[in-house]
Amino acid sequence: MDKKLKADLYRYEGLIGFKGFLKGLRIPGFRYMFFLRMAARSKRHSLSWFFFTRLLSRYSFKYGFQIPIKTEIGGGFYIGHFGPIVINEKAKVGKNCNIAHNTTIGQTNRGAREGCPTIGDNVWIGTGAVIVGRIKISSNVLIAPNSFVNVDVPENSIVLGNPCKIISKNNPCEGYIGSTLEF
Repeated sequence: MDKKLKADLYRYEGLIGFKGFLKGLRIPGFRYMFFLRMAARSKRHSLSWFFFTRLLSRYSFKYGFQIPIKTEIGGGFYIGHFGPIVINEKAKVGKNCNIAHNTTIGQTNRGAREGCPTIGDNVWIGTGAVIVGRIKISSNVLIAPNSFVNVDVPENSIVLGNPCKIISKNNPCEGYIGSTLEF
């Protein structure tokens, strides 16, 4: 098992062995990330690639996740609840990121911030949040539920509302992001 997958598993179960892996496969978020990471590692058009992409497609439809194989996602990615989650394939997500259901990390097609977001390490994204445009969400950021984020966010901040309001705070994710595995 690679380092990113171990970090993902540890976020769900606090275990990294075979027993933890079997427990993790029962959790929709880990199951989806396992097949996503395995499909991304497989050589394109190989038998394993077809197998993993087929299962990924099935779970994408079943759980409502739209996360393309090419999306750059760091280890320790945690999907709290299954439901609609959309992440653009050009977005970049750092290590130990929590994401809740009904969340969009998307692209802006025009304007000064045309492009996709880059999200740092240790970011908690609440239910219904929308993050769009070529923006940078720094590390240690908490994005409150139902926030609309289309501006750069500095480190150690809380983002809330629509339009978003940024509040500086030390350790804003303390108590929200748990069980991390450094690699």
